Amino acid sequence: MRKTLGLQRSEIAALKKHGQALQVQVRKLDKARAAPVLATSDKVGSDSGGKSKGKPGRKVTFTSERLKMQRARLDFTQEQMAKLLGVSSLSIWKWESGGAAPRAARIPHILQRLALGKRDARALVAYKSIDQGVHSARKRRPHSGASLTNHSPE
Repeated sequence: MRKTLGLQRSEIAALKKHGQALQVQVRKLDKARAAPVLATSDKVGSDSGGKSKGKPGRKVTFTSERLKMQRARLDFTQEQMAKLLGVSSLSIWKWESGGAAPRAARIPHILQRLALGKRDARALVAYKSIDQGVHSARKRRPHSGASLTNHSPE
């Protein structure tokens, strides 16, 4: 039992180190992408043929077609896109079908994440998956109770 606990603790420590390294990478990516997303950016503003729509300097608006196009470009499932944007997969489905739109306050964040390249987006989704796993493992940690430490004679 002690060996098992020791192995689990070392695995948790390794995951924490890996998570910290990924957090550093995410911070670097966020700093690099901190500039506001404008229509002059071909990555986000391109609806067809790589040309941006609208006048230079005009803010890009959110559309369901753009979300579908970017999800296809990243080759993501709705669940992966939801993790990237920090929403539920149901929200992604509603946004893509045109049944709903994201809140105005979230649109700049969403457009910023949609402008990420494939590698950056996949790294961020992988980091969020690992981060969720570490947090859920902490929640499921067994309580130290009398059943483990109390050895009463029968």
